[in-house]
Amino acid sequence: MTLPVLYPLRSTSSATVRFTNAPHGRRRVTIDHRPLAGVTPAMLLDWFTHLDGTLTYGGQTVPRYLAWHPLDHIRWELARPAPGGGAAEGARFRIVEAFGGNPAYRIDIVDRVEKLDETGIRLVTRIAGVVVVMLEHTWSACDEGTHYVSVMDLGARSAVMRPVNALLRRRFPDDMARAWVRHNIEEVGQLEHLLPRLASAEMAAGRTA
Repeated sequence: MTLPVLYPLRSTSSATVRFTNAPHGRRRVTIDHRPLAGVTPAMLLDWFTHLDGTLTYGGQTVPRYLAWHPLDHIRWELARPAPGGGAAEGARFRIVEAFGGNPAYRIDIVDRVEKLDETGIRLVTRIAGVVVVMLEHTWSACDEGTHYVSVMDLGARSAVMRPVNALLRRRFPDDMARAWVRHNIEEVGQLEHLLPRLASAEMAAGRTA
């Protein structure tokens, strides 16, 4: 399903981005986003716990995940429910997307949700029990709406995992990391448009039910 882009995509200049090299070939990318107007932490929690849902977008009912970034998102699925059911801590998310719509930057990964609450979400990939990739989004209320920060850590902290870190560098090179930064800034910015409209629609449905 190909969807139009209904809302403006944020530019990379709208956020503060830092690339940090760490011991043993690790790398960290930090994105401090411009605040999301009209968005609350509760809305974000609801969004991430209901990514399998739908919404009205351009006059049609579509998967939330595809509307989130019409150009880059391909598929999302709940690969394994949380111990208590659903998309919560302990669940596994399968994420398929191509940064910038570029097939060379396509990922198809299953991440474990190690945190999901009103302060943020943490997704991790492990090899032999060792965290080798961690993506954490944290958010908090601010005067402008919600302050949102994304941090991606590539590589394990242990020196013995240096060869794995080098492999990650080759599979996720600098140009792909920059494409991910743009992708992340664009998709986070879309939440400023999608979430308030979704909340209004759900409130209206509740009043008429």
